[in-house]
Amino acid sequence: MVQEFDKFSWVGSDDMYSDHPITLTHKSMVIGRYGGNTAAGADKNEDGAYVLLEPGGGWEFTMLLDAHKTAESAELLVRTIDREAGEIIKLLSLPVHQALHALEGLLLSIFKSEDFIRQCRQVTGETACLICVRMENYIWWFSVGDNSLYLLHPELAARGQYALNQRNFYEWIGFVNTFAQPVACYSSGIRELRQGPNMIVLTTDGLLEVGARVLEDPRRLYLAFTGEDDMGICVKGLLTDVHQQLGRDSATVIAWSYDNSKGAAMPSD
Repeated sequence: MVQEFDKFSWVGSDDMYSDHPITLTHKSMVIGRYGGNTAAGADKNEDGAYVLLEPGGGWEFTMLLDAHKTAESAELLVRTIDREAGEIIKLLSLPVHQALHALEGLLLSIFKSEDFIRQCRQVTGETACLICVRMENYIWWFSVGDNSLYLLHPELAARGQYALNQRNFYEWIGFVNTFAQPVACYSSGIRELRQGPNMIVLTTDGLLEVGARVLEDPRRLYLAFTGEDDMGICVKGLLTDVHQQLGRDSATVIAWSYDNSKGAAMPSD
């Protein structure tokens, strides 16, 4: 069943991409990866990414990881989610009002399980984890840690709205594990897409925390993506800027555009 779906899986411990930013077009998505500038001391890439795409364009499932100390926690998350891919696909075949809530329940059951918590105790380091699904005219996310998710649309930008999640520090999955605590700390949410093209962007902090940190202002990210027609060129350009600014940290970006034909909520007046 999983083989019928378009899948992408990568962890930085396999391919680092130090000094050489690379972009890959995977169906509707652009995936950009960069392992840092070795002249600035970069010597490892602990990011990771996992993508499932419904062949008919009905939904996209993405997971972005930014691990610390080693990539072992990112590797664990990729293995775990890949093992559950069949169940994820099954849930996303449900009507949207059931699917997204059911998916969140599945993830919580996985991450809170004794077996997964035991595996986390055996890895060195921990990872931020951002999972995002676009299904019909909705976007859903599940976030542990400080990876960033943006929904870029002119109507939202006109009101200064760009980011969907808040970056939360001191929150991980792995050896230090929020799901091993009496109360797990994470965030999740659902938003309606606006009518017309919606650009969805996930990124690790290596894109933001470099040089003068201009992309910590999300408006600058919006202008970068809307100022270039080719998304691949845009992502490659952003990662090249990280390299030229001697970015030491790894930077990974997942971006795609979805053209929503359905009307979106508007005020009565």
